[in-house]
Amino acid sequence: MALTLLRGIRTQTLFGANAGLFCTTRRHPLAHFTTRVESVQTSEPKSVRKSIQQATKEAAEHKTQGFEAVIGIETHVQLSTITKAFCSCPYDYGSQPNSTVCPTCMGHPGTLPVLNAKVVECAVKLGLALNCEISMTSKFDRKQYFYPDLPKGYQISQFDIPIAEKGYLDLDIPMEFGGGHRRFGVTRVHMEEDAGKLLHSESGSFSQVDLNRAGVPLLEIVSEPDMRTGIEAAEYGAEIQRVVRYLGVGNGNMQEGSLRCDVNVSVRPIGQSEFGTKVEIKNMNSFSEISRAIDYEISRQILLHKESQADKIVQETRLWDESSQKTFTMRKKEGLADYRYFPEPDLPEVVLTSEYIDEIRNSMPELPEAKRRRYENMGLSMQDVIFLANDDIVAHFFDSTLERGADAKLAANWIMGDITAYLKNEKLSIDEIKLTPLELSELIAFIKNGTISGKIGKEILVELITKGGTVKSVIEEKDLVQIADPAAIEAMVDKVLAENPKQLEQYRAGKTKLQGFFAGQVMKASKGKASPVLLNKILGEKLKGN
Repeated sequence: MALTLLRGIRTQTLFGANAGLFCTTRRHPLAHFTTRVESVQTSEPKSVRKSIQQATKEAAEHKTQGFEAVIGIETHVQLSTITKAFCSCPYDYGSQPNSTVCPTCMGHPGTLPVLNAKVVECAVKLGLALNCEISMTSKFDRKQYFYPDLPKGYQISQFDIPIAEKGYLDLDIPMEFGGGHRRFGVTRVHMEEDAGKLLHSESGSFSQVDLNRAGVPLLEIVSEPDMRTGIEAAEYGAEIQRVVRYLGVGNGNMQEGSLRCDVNVSVRPIGQSEFGTKVEIKNMNSFSEISRAIDYEISRQILLHKESQADKIVQETRLWDESSQKTFTMRKKEGLADYRYFPEPDLPEVVLTSEYIDEIRNSMPELPEAKRRRYENMGLSMQDVIFLANDDIVAHFFDSTLERGADAKLAANWIMGDITAYLKNEKLSIDEIKLTPLELSELIAFIKNGTISGKIGKEILVELITKGGTVKSVIEEKDLVQIADPAAIEAMVDKVLAENPKQLEQYRAGKTKLQGFFAGQVMKASKGKASPVLLNKILGEKLKGN
């Protein structure tokens, strides 16, 4: 057993042959990183808390208060590589603590890192997707800091020469948030490794260290401070997630920590060119949380400015507490000097060729922005465009349906209407149902040529989603062919009118809305198989007395 005293942290590290567990016992306030926000709130006067809550309600109107927010985001993307960044260990989310580790990712003395070539490929892909300039030569650096889950005492990252820089990201804001097109600058994309993970006890008296995640490859994307609202920041993060998934470089699941967004927020008087003091916010597990956390932080800082307490806004890291809908102090933010960067001596420079970059560029799929513009050129509404393009699985299904001859607008209507309603109700994704793009295109064609009605089409759709099969087989099996014989429909209309003389008299007296009633009765009698076009034509003539 080894006992180490580091900066006031008493650490007991237990090495077990099979247990694979490192237990770190800490007698220091660092053990209370997970302190609940209520303990912070108790130090605030009630009047201040009430003022902040009121200011939060005004967050959307902060510009009218004479201030504007300046927001930038640092996004960490965990890559879906088979092995870690600098060793051959796999990483499987949810695996037993310390079960996928080796001397290299545990930081043992004398071990040497070996760069995973797949990490470089993913970095170039993402850099190209974000319209960046790719560095033909880049290098790795050591970022020095102490934390219990960083066994080497430094993180291998990139500092002054990242693999990609000077890019931008285009996106469309959803209509419910005001709509519009936005372009946000991307400062850089760089490669680095992840740290481990601390598992805090409920009592806060000790923490366990899980090093499974240590050495997992990450790409950090640093945005320009171009965002001004929580909605813009949340949509930027969501677009990064979409790009990552379209490229296949990561799964982008925030709940697994595969995509993490750290937000920097400051406010300044409108017209002032200098930035205010920035505050970093962590611990946000969804894009809606990002939006709410930013809006709260903007309101908090504006309130301090208005009360002449701007000096209380300090550069720090704050955590978002979802239960109280507030941020609270975690620690003072480190500066560049604290990290003492220097070139990683155990790794050579990363040297790329033009042929390598071109090969990756030519292998890339159509990205969300290009897909949205293509859908827009088809004549689809912006609501349709955003819905279909923002999910790569839905977009693939839609494109496959179009490839089989379906009308774009009709296919969009079916996917966004009945199919999406079913998916939400059953909590499924579109690739988990038995309906295929081919059969959706067939269904649309049968309705369009009059073989079946739209109502019957809905019945067939449910059958195809739940049981599979073909449109033709379902129509034949259930005898669902639309009745298109004028004589047969006329006979049904005559029968319905004869059975409802009172309603017929009311219709001819001016209550014309009753036409819908008669049409419904005929459709009921025909079990939904009467041709709506023929039915409306014949019924209209009969109601006029022809």
